[in-house]
Amino acid sequence: MKVSGSTSGPLAGIRVVELTKVWAGPYVGKLLTLLGAEVIRVESEKSLDVTRVFGVTDINDAPGFKAVNPQKLSVQVDMKSEQGIELIKKLVAKADIVVENLRPGAIERLGLGYESLQQVNPNVVYVAMSMWGNDGPLAYQTGYAPCFAALGGLSARIGYADEPPCGMNIRYADSTFGAYATLAALACLRHSKQGGGGQYVDVSAVESMSSIIGDAFVDFLSTHELPHPHGNRRRAMAPHGVWQCADGQWLSLAVTDDSNWQALAAIIGDEHLAADERFHTLAGRKCHEDELEQLIAAWCVKHSAESLEHLLQSAGIAALRSRNSLDLIADTGLWSRGLYVEVEDSRGQFKSTMSAPWVFERGATIHRSAPDLGQHNAYVLGDIIGLDQQQQQALVDAKIIC
Repeated sequence: MKVSGSTSGPLAGIRVVELTKVWAGPYVGKLLTLLGAEVIRVESEKSLDVTRVFGVTDINDAPGFKAVNPQKLSVQVDMKSEQGIELIKKLVAKADIVVENLRPGAIERLGLGYESLQQVNPNVVYVAMSMWGNDGPLAYQTGYAPCFAALGGLSARIGYADEPPCGMNIRYADSTFGAYATLAALACLRHSKQGGGGQYVDVSAVESMSSIIGDAFVDFLSTHELPHPHGNRRRAMAPHGVWQCADGQWLSLAVTDDSNWQALAAIIGDEHLAADERFHTLAGRKCHEDELEQLIAAWCVKHSAESLEHLLQSAGIAALRSRNSLDLIADTGLWSRGLYVEVEDSRGQFKSTMSAPWVFERGATIHRSAPDLGQHNAYVLGDIIGLDQQQQQALVDAKIIC
């Protein structure tokens, strides 16, 4: 059975086996797919991914699942059976990378830990993803994106000054964790392909989050003071924030240096503001930041966010109006850059999805929607593992596959 996949991209010819759930683990597979790898999800009707079932009646038409699994293949295997585990091992023997983010200890209980899989494929790159990593006193704990951000220290920094922290968007931690795991997988794949053999990659979600705010840890070591939320302000920029405009929309604005400030003052058109020595330097603007932000707010509320966006960008000032999902989908600039592509599902219907946020000379071609459950059983079991139709039917009769 021929499966039409990407034949381009830097990872063309690389095969990935996904033993993942929800978002962070599948996001690794998505990024590898966008680089041209063949990514195979191992799934089971007895243990469906929550993104296939949450809020939908059709497990093959779930928006959450489709968002993170385009172009992937799906093979349905009963992972609680000995025969199912043996099938997965045979698949791993033909793979380059394995990604898993099951609950701590679950993958070892199934007999699919690194030591077991290294016996069938000594060169496999095995990426294990968990909240704290797979060793240490907290390794037994499991969690989701809000836990990652909170325990990593990010949530404590999100909020306004003199107010309690208000946390952060739940998806940020999953996708960031997934991006870190992808980078580790690529580094180890290179090592393996250069003759270094297999690698075990232990990725901690909490450590991934903490690394993003390394400056806060350095500050604490220097001052012994815990960091606090400070709204939209940034140490190296002023003004820096989000302001409401006349049309009810919001405009984000960042002044990066003194010349940037002079350009902004000229656009505002207040000659007294441009001449005010309090705002000539970053130190002065930070010292008088409350008053500065009030001046920006009074100016923004007189204009539409879209008009200010174009005006400020044309002057080289970082500015962007806040956009919702519909705004992003309607952005012709993103379409022209190829961020959105049309993909075909198993029913022959075409829908839009996000492609890679990068451009390569040899980019991967994404044309297929997320797979139906077990859609590629025949290809995986026949073409890759090598089972004939009679053997496959026997597995179906035994309910090892469906």
